[in-house]
Amino acid sequence: MIRFLYPQFLFLLLLIPVWIGFYIYVFKKKKSALRKFARIDILSKITPHLSLKKQYWKSVLMITAVMFFIFSLARPQFGTKMEVIKRKGIDLFVLLDVSKSMLADDISPNRLTRAKMEIDMIINQLRGDRVGIMIFSGIPFIQCPLTVDYSAAKMMLEIISPELIPVQGTNINDALQMARNSFVGEDNKSKVILLISDGEDHEGDIEKIAEEIGNEGIKIFTVGMGSTVGVPIPEFDGNGNKTGLKKDRAGNIIVTKLNETVLEKIALMSNGKYYHATASQNQIHKIFEEIEKMDKKDFDSKKFSQYEERFYVPLIIGLILLIIESLLPDRKRKGKIWKGRFAQ
Repeated sequence: MIRFLYPQFLFLLLLIPVWIGFYIYVFKKKKSALRKFARIDILSKITPHLSLKKQYWKSVLMITAVMFFIFSLARPQFGTKMEVIKRKGIDLFVLLDVSKSMLADDISPNRLTRAKMEIDMIINQLRGDRVGIMIFSGIPFIQCPLTVDYSAAKMMLEIISPELIPVQGTNINDALQMARNSFVGEDNKSKVILLISDGEDHEGDIEKIAEEIGNEGIKIFTVGMGSTVGVPIPEFDGNGNKTGLKKDRAGNIIVTKLNETVLEKIALMSNGKYYHATASQNQIHKIFEEIEKMDKKDFDSKKFSQYEERFYVPLIIGLILLIIESLLPDRKRKGKIWKGRFAQ
């Protein structure tokens, strides 16, 4: 099967009939002009070496050469070869807290934006690993399933905001359970969960689920966002403009602070590690170093049918025709008698 990488160039072939028509018109005009100039017997004497036949052939060679050049420009591809692509890496599920408390700006520009920046940096360093993104507050939601399409993962990361999940809270328990069930395959040594949260207002028996996940061989790394000193939670209108600070029903300003204890316990129970993200230092390189130490697994091999480039075939043919055209004289060799083609 033949296909063209740039089929749009084939439209240039539509100019070939126009070119042929132009040549036919020119040769007819030349033939008519010669007939008017003199009789055939006289023309044979004054132009003994003229050969319109060779001029015809030169034109045919030139047009054919250009046709092959157009085919070459369109990059024909045919024939296939099979390649086995093997991927070796880990499965990484990133769990990102999108509760309202993550909008606190004790880390610039705020906890959530900083977390998204760090996730983006992690994705940039992955090589063959599968990455998935889950967001959670009161309930968890898989924003991006496990994939090696890092561009798609980063695009889904960009649009994350607290508004994507209307149910408020910090339901880490359900998020861990969903991530655990979303992994595929039995090789748990190459699976890791990266939990990024402020750990506040958590629900459920987190230590139990973390221990169960750790016993299965899946590690959980946790990253604490924010400071341990209480800060207010800003509120925004529909246009993203800050309108004030979040208050309780009594009118008191709600204060949020990082709960390191719960995040440390999750990491400890699953044989992972806890990291505290600060304004002056990011922990990405440390997390990535830990990921690099983990056992890599072979993902399912995939066979790709790849078309082989053959643009050089019509290119070579066109060049040969062009050389022949340039070497072919448009006159008869000296000593031959011109035979009139105009008596017809």
